[in-house]
Amino acid sequence: METTSSSRVGVQPAEAPAPAAAPPQTPAPGVPQEAAVPVPAARRTAQGYLRADFPWYGLDGAFTGPRWLMQVAAAADGTVEHGSTGHGDEPSARGELATGEKERFAVVVTVASNPLRRSGDGTGVLEATSVSSAAWLAGSGLLSYSWPGQMDHGLRNEWLDQQTEAAWELADDLGGDDWSTLSLPVDGEPTPFHYRESEFGWVLAGSAPGGVHLGAYGRGMSAYGIGFSVIGDLTTYE
Repeated sequence: METTSSSRVGVQPAEAPAPAAAPPQTPAPGVPQEAAVPVPAARRTAQGYLRADFPWYGLDGAFTGPRWLMQVAAAADGTVEHGSTGHGDEPSARGELATGEKERFAVVVTVASNPLRRSGDGTGVLEATSVSSAAWLAGSGLLSYSWPGQMDHGLRNEWLDQQTEAAWELADDLGGDDWSTLSLPVDGEPTPFHYRESEFGWVLAGSAPGGVHLGAYGRGMSAYGIGFSVIGDLTTYE
């Protein structure tokens, strides 16, 4: 998987925090500008999710806490490519790493399984989505809600750029030593996932039987006890 801008089309972070300290988000070619702009939870609706032609996944019924919508990302022609759903405490950008506050959350990223396809402007071919795409989205999503202690606003921009590139390199090497294998239920069926932990939380990625790739990230909730299932009613997240 090449780390060119064209290969990352459609796999930009699905969500980002909105504090003034966060670096501006620049969508890749083919991703509309509005897909990168965070939306307050009170205004998020299922409308964008309903335009997708693939099923959305969230934590299964064993999770009984709060659920909330995040954002979807679409190509230039309006085709929905991926999106995220949240579970637990809605995280802030600074989170527990800098403030000591204990946030418990898990975010599930659903990525459409797409073959090699032409870009929206017809000028090239976009790379097919894969489990690595889901791993990249999950890894960069976790970084969006991480802020190491003793770091000022200016340094965080540089840190976030470096860590996001590192997340891409890790996602491109799912067979490397940084990843282990974890089996979790997807629609009730044991499914293998690539899994890794860091000081910021955990990240995992795999594929669902329904033809989509799944990524997930979280903090304060154990990844070992979660399961995934198709979301039957998106209004339960509004």
